[in-house]
Amino acid sequence: MKGYAARQHPVPVKRYCRTMDLKDDPALIAEYVKRHSEGESWPEILAGIREVGILEMEIYILGNRLFMIVETPLDFDWETAMTRLATLPRQQEWEDFMAIFQQCREGDTADEKWKMMERMFYLY
Repeated sequence: MKGYAARQHPVPVKRYCRTMDLKDDPALIAEYVKRHSEGESWPEILAGIREVGILEMEIYILGNRLFMIVETPLDFDWETAMTRLATLPRQQEWEDFMAIFQQCREGDTADEKWKMMERMFYLY
């Protein structure tokens, strides 16, 4: 089993963990993974994520379950950032396109699709 190197940031960060399910269809899941590979994600979406203050975003997959880790500066306000993200160029177009693969309602924003997870344990 391999691990994944964590990026170091020049400022202290906080982490948000979110989850969502894809439609349970191997072909759709494979296409969703492809659409998130390097060179396939839309540049406007990547720029928008950074523009709202997100430092790092990772998405992991197991079957049709997605798990997202988002790292931000300590003063980051999630609600403000997600409201802003929803207004950025091509963002809703991307969300509508990704909805083909996701278990969600038509027209949902990224913040409505991804459910925030609550940390129940940590080892420091």
